[in-house]
Amino acid sequence: MARARNQYQCNQCGALHPKWGGQCGDCGAWNTLEEVAAEPPAPGGKRADSGRFAGYAGEVARVTPLGEVRVEAEARTATGQGELDRVLGGGLVHGSVVLIGGDPGIGKSTLLLQTLAGLEGLKPLYVTGEESLQQVSLRARRLGLAADGLHLLAETCVERILDTARAERPGVMVIDSIQTAWTELLQSAPGSVSQLRESAARLVRHAKQTNTALFLVGHVTKEGQLAGPRVLEHMVDSVLYFEGDPGGRYRVLRAVKNRFGAVNEIGVFAMGEDGLKGVSNPSAIFLSRHEQPVSGSVIMVTREGTRPMLVEVQALVAESHLANPRRITVGLEQNRLAMLLAVLHRHAGIAMYDQDVFANIVGGVRVTETAADLPLLLAMLSSFRDRPLPHDLVAFGEIGLAGEIRPVPNGEERLREAAKHGFRRALVPKANAPRKPVPGMQVTPLTRVAEILEHP
Repeated sequence: MARARNQYQCNQCGALHPKWGGQCGDCGAWNTLEEVAAEPPAPGGKRADSGRFAGYAGEVARVTPLGEVRVEAEARTATGQGELDRVLGGGLVHGSVVLIGGDPGIGKSTLLLQTLAGLEGLKPLYVTGEESLQQVSLRARRLGLAADGLHLLAETCVERILDTARAERPGVMVIDSIQTAWTELLQSAPGSVSQLRESAARLVRHAKQTNTALFLVGHVTKEGQLAGPRVLEHMVDSVLYFEGDPGGRYRVLRAVKNRFGAVNEIGVFAMGEDGLKGVSNPSAIFLSRHEQPVSGSVIMVTREGTRPMLVEVQALVAESHLANPRRITVGLEQNRLAMLLAVLHRHAGIAMYDQDVFANIVGGVRVTETAADLPLLLAMLSSFRDRPLPHDLVAFGEIGLAGEIRPVPNGEERLREAAKHGFRRALVPKANAPRKPVPGMQVTPLTRVAEILEHP
């Protein structure tokens, strides 16, 4: 059969062109033509992929009433990594596709190699496109992993990978990484937008057809986003990000998309000589007990996914000698810091327009929820007035532009988690005050920002 000629599609209007050009002839956009694989027509004038959806070949699509759809609970398999199972939603779902991204050296390959080595009875296949088989073997020996049940393949061509997968029939397959994969249907270089899209589409189609659990390792850009087209994240079932300093000990695995579990669920790992190990009580590692009371430090109870977690919020307020004082945050949103400073000036009468303000979340954790507003405001006031806060105090709450302190979800659960770790006082929004007293904890409800000044 003659090989189908490739076409070029405009990523702005979708128009197809027989050859590449600098400008799209339909919409007039420049540098928008990308190479795509043209499916050869099948006999009878139908396309070769007629009757196929999401890779289910041989099944003609038909309309089905919602009540006739059979609903079955997805079968999950424990990976042996408790924190990874938590992020995935309770375990590995057969036929699912998981995309894992992170900085170089953060531990993506190490985690997946450990996971595959611990799976029994699923015949795992690890496809490496960046390392040789000897390098993967040396890593497995260094980590002390069992080498009997793990199969390796050094290949980057998608067609040859799929041929091997059809012959071996693995239950779990890892592609490390998707940026190195390429298909013979396209002439562009590996890592290009068209190669990434087509290679991922063929691998996802195979996973759905054969009910194979598939892990794709993805590179990230310098901004921290997954490299490649945005459609890559839409094609997969779950998108996980590794966060943390590659030179540090602790890593955070965060789910930003999950069709089989909670979004924003996190798993905490500690990197050691034997690889990554899950941390069952992450609150203990993110809390630093100071020998003496220090100003600018407060403990907050954040909620990541389905579990509350205690982290330390630090702030440093110092006189600025610059025309534009600095506002720097690590682990927090910088625009929210500027908003809180304006609210503090307008509704509490405390101006910091001539002060440098630095805010940080201890341990490299990134907090995105609005419950960090009240702790951050307390930490800034503590540093500005040089008055340490009580060591047994926790706080959480959202602050509005009108100076009100708004409630956050799961307030009682956060208070119970703080009480477990020995905290005895809490500053919370009035709507989050528990109906029944929390044993051993004094809860102070707040309604306005001005009330913060009345508490130490």
